[in-house]
This record gives sequence, structure tokens and C-alpha cells, in this order.
Amino acid sequence: MENISFTDKVKIAEKLNQLGFELLEDKKTQITEQIKTVIINLVHYTKEPLKINLSSFLSERIHLEYPQLSALFSELENQTIAKYFIAQKVEKAKEMLTYRELTLSEIAYQLNYSSVAHLSTQFKQVTGLTPSTYKNLLLANRKSLDEV
Repeated sequence: MENISFTDKVKIAEKLNQLGFELLEDKKTQITEQIKTVIINLVHYTKEPLKINLSSFLSERIHLEYPQLSALFSELENQTIAKYFIAQKVEKAKEMLTYRELTLSEIAYQLNYSSVAHLSTQFKQVTGLTPSTYKNLLLANRKSLDEV
């Protein structure tokens, strides 16, 4: 992008914004977005449980040492990679609870938690609610078909 004029960069950025994208010029921002993409894909779209720890997984995928990834991410996002990973897992748990097709034990297993208690603890830390309370609130806010 160094050989493109400022005016052309602005035009490209505007077109990308219209399409819901953004132009990433900064290398730190690019790496941070890569980390987010890898974590989102891992949590939301991968069925296989992670067989190595997250730090090794990220280092292998992004081809940088984890301490460097961690420092960059924390600097730009004001949170650790671990907290971002937990937040994504909790969002996935919320989605699964919304569909009410799986038990809490099944959700914990699918999200690679060691136990339901571990999932519940992290869920409450992020949302302020237990998974059961969250599920009950969803049920209370649902309307029956004849009320719609």
C-alpha cells in the first residue's frame, strides 16, 4: 500500500467501509485482527476440541511467538487474549442456551470446559448471571405463538 497515493487510499477505505470492511494499514492492528479471527473460528465454527493450549495454537497459526502476540493484543484491545477467548466461549454458550437443544453438560463438553462448574463460573464472571438464570430469563421473555 506504500505506492498508492493518499487520495486513492481514502477512496479504497471509503469503498471498504460501504461494504462493512475496514482498511488495515497498521501491522499491529492486522496481527490483532488475525488473533481475533483465529479465536472466533476456533470457538464458533470448529467442532474438534483444541488438543494443544491456546498459546501454542495461536503461535502456530500466526507464526509469531505467543509473548509477542499477547503484548500486541493487550496493547490494542485493553484485555488479554485469555479474556477475549473466554468472552467468545461465553457468547457461544449463550447462543447454545438460546436454542435450548443441549443440556448445560453438553454445552460445557462442546466448548471444551473441564466441567459444568468451570463453564458456570466463567459465564457468571462475564455476564453477571449463571447459565441457569440466563436460560430462565430467556424463557420468561419468550411469547407463545398466540401472543405474537
